[in-house]
Amino acid sequence: MKHRAFPCTSQRLGPNVGRRRDDVTHPRSRMTPLRPDRPRRIPRRARDRARTLALLLLVTATAFTAAVPAVATEIPKAPGHRLVDAYRGAPAIPRPVPADAPPQHPHLAPNGRSGMHADAAGSGTHPYSGPLGRDPAVTSAQIAPVGGECATATFDSAGRLLTVCGTFTGFLLKLLDPRTLDTLAEYKLPQRSSTVEAVTRLDFSKIFKDTSGGAYFYLDDRDRVVLADSRQHVLRIAHNQGADGAWRFTVEDDWDLTAHVPHDCVSWTNLFPSGVCDPVTSVMPDWQGRIWWVTRLGRVGTVHPGTGAIRSLRLPGEEIQNSFSVAEDGVSIVSDHALYSFRAAPDGTPVVQWRQAYDRGTGTKPGSVNQGSGTTPDLFGQGGERYVAITDNADDRMNVLVYRRGTDVSADRRLVCTVPVFTPGASTTDNSLISWGNSLVVENNYGYENPLSLTFGRSVTGGVTRIDVRPDGSGCDTVWDSAIRSPSTVPKLSTANGLLYFYEKEPNALGIDAWYLTAVDFRTGERRWQRLTGTGPAYDNNWAPITIGPDGTAYIGVFNGIVAVRDQG
Repeated sequence: MKHRAFPCTSQRLGPNVGRRRDDVTHPRSRMTPLRPDRPRRIPRRARDRARTLALLLLVTATAFTAAVPAVATEIPKAPGHRLVDAYRGAPAIPRPVPADAPPQHPHLAPNGRSGMHADAAGSGTHPYSGPLGRDPAVTSAQIAPVGGECATATFDSAGRLLTVCGTFTGFLLKLLDPRTLDTLAEYKLPQRSSTVEAVTRLDFSKIFKDTSGGAYFYLDDRDRVVLADSRQHVLRIAHNQGADGAWRFTVEDDWDLTAHVPHDCVSWTNLFPSGVCDPVTSVMPDWQGRIWWVTRLGRVGTVHPGTGAIRSLRLPGEEIQNSFSVAEDGVSIVSDHALYSFRAAPDGTPVVQWRQAYDRGTGTKPGSVNQGSGTTPDLFGQGGERYVAITDNADDRMNVLVYRRGTDVSADRRLVCTVPVFTPGASTTDNSLISWGNSLVVENNYGYENPLSLTFGRSVTGGVTRIDVRPDGSGCDTVWDSAIRSPSTVPKLSTANGLLYFYEKEPNALGIDAWYLTAVDFRTGERRWQRLTGTGPAYDNNWAPITIGPDGTAYIGVFNGIVAVRDQG
């Protein structure tokens, strides 16, 4: 039975509103118990200082809360934007790249519109043309005075933009006009514990290595956002326009995972917790409509959207910081130790179909969130072949790994190829591969840590490589290497025009931090054109993706909000 939906504005909901606790089971035999560390004694003076700082920051940030709806304000540019080229190269001629598109997931919005990686397969491709570089114009929207990055961008059936933006007062689910970037509606999600901890303990590195709180959300086949918030709740949220013309968000379902997930997390009212906090990283539906979820500390679970039944297991000693991909043959999840294929038992309990360990190296590299693969699995293949690709974390040179999918594949045939990429000693990625046909494109993120990593004109080593699986499945070959320096974006391919899109920053002797949307020929790896989006750390994309909208606009989440680039010619 469905519980009553309730309308929402920017106010936060109470912790007990709309909870679904029916049919919740806790399969203790499948769970590994956690033993919290002994509470650390904090001196009273330190506690008082932290509470005072937290209160001041909260009051200050609240004073900047914008009314809804709101007209977009441009992200300010740092000095030097008039001293760099606004445009380089020449417009491209569209050359579609033929291949079989990923299957359309029955419970997701159309391919290209549904999530960070564009579709259930994690292909990173869009079926419509992006900008060709014909006098491209740039617009932007500042979301908050500090921060405000809008990472995942999705599009409803009318082309309106739905995104989750991170601020220091909490994540904001926003409905934006795709042309003006004006805010049409807003729903405030609870604050992540990493942000509270960063502010109160002055360790802001925690924010930039936290993938929880709703950044990995998806849009379903009925234009509803599904996400996991920082309270370990899975929400399904609709948007609609009232008789007064105003847009509103409505939480239709709220499933509480706290019976399965430790949740003694840092908050403004719980600054020094003594227990364990296990943030939910990502959610995705399987082909049967169950909502799968994963946590940072290696929990994998499902929610049955009809009954509210929740099932889970834990991967002891393993961490999950990436999203995951889904096909009819299973759910592909990568931890910091291994690649997994899961299916659901009749009662919804996750079952491992196969597991493949990989070289996780000896430590976390600069440009990686943790010691393990930084990629969401890519599900691809042509001519009846079914492959899954990730990268490893090998010490000297990271490798692109391609495996055969399927439960009937023998252990000696599982691995198709291992291809080392980029410069020895400077090779890693924390972004998903692009997969199209039997081709893969990988980007080097070595050296990127946060928006302060590349200030004063600095950049990364860079590098982009295309790898193709041979038609007979006998191995893989490198097609081209490029020197593109794309520090941390999730790149995309427009299959309608044959252009790859990266977010590039080159070294600058004058210390100017100039950020460009760069278009690259998928066939050759040659740069076609670049368009300046802005200068300074506010335009650093900090792991956010490029997303091609159905009207041909390229959207980039940046540290201070969101940027749009569209052709005028």
